[in-house]
Amino acid sequence: MKTGAIIYVVGKENLSKNFNMEVALKNLEVDADRVELVSPGSGHFDIMDAWWSLTAKGMKRIVCMIAEIVNGSDLRLTGREIQLCE
Repeated sequence: MKTGAIIYVVGKENLSKNFNMEVALKNLEVDADRVELVSPGSGHFDIMDAWWSLTAKGMKRIVCMIAEIVNGSDLRLTGREIQLCE
């Protein structure tokens, strides 16, 4: 079963212009076949949009994790997850 992950970015700090999404997501070490980021400027404007994208790409299990921006160029998981229902 393919697993998808949604990383939902919260907090008051904004992503810097030199933010590299691929590097930040790799540093999180999320165990998923595909990862989508929901944040200002990420392409997904809400969790539902990212969920639909993962579902359309064949992901059967999707988890949503909360992350916060650290130093404008890195992400840190908060340890909280949102349960998604169909």
